[in-house]
Amino acid sequence: MSDRLSRRLDAFSAAIGRVVAWLLVPMLLLAAGLVVARYAFGVGSIALQESVLWMHASLFMLGSAWTLQQGKHVRVDVFSAHASRRGRAWIELLGCAFLLLPFCAFMLWISLDYVAASWQLGEASREPGGLPALCLLKGLIPASAVLLLLQGLSEMLKALAQLRERSD
Repeated sequence: MSDRLSRRLDAFSAAIGRVVAWLLVPMLLLAAGLVVARYAFGVGSIALQESVLWMHASLFMLGSAWTLQQGKHVRVDVFSAHASRRGRAWIELLGCAFLLLPFCAFMLWISLDYVAASWQLGEASREPGGLPALCLLKGLIPASAVLLLLQGLSEMLKALAQLRERSD
């Protein structure tokens, strides 16, 4: 049961990550185009500059769970570098339980009022000519927390499975 749940959570994170990863292409093309437009033609656009920022934020926030699932996130290997497989499973389990999941819960909790206020105001960019609906971007904060929390649960289930393997 827990193995199937972990696989489903992994698949969910991977699906979102793969879709969001495609933002990289238009983000890079648009950023390059903005640089050329600015320096070659003296033309700029606040809305287009903000759209690059929005794509980058979306890529980062919605792709963080997939990054965790792929083991590509930043981690401190001081503890696990020389640990056995069982030791790494314990480190993963305890790290998720006492660091990652509380961080995700805090991020979710602290962002809800912030995002709700933004939605209530129908918040838009403060810049003239900027993008409307900044509240949509801010809504990615709790979404990111939930996605990372779900992937953290998957990582814990995998660590528990590794620990069970050795004790059976």
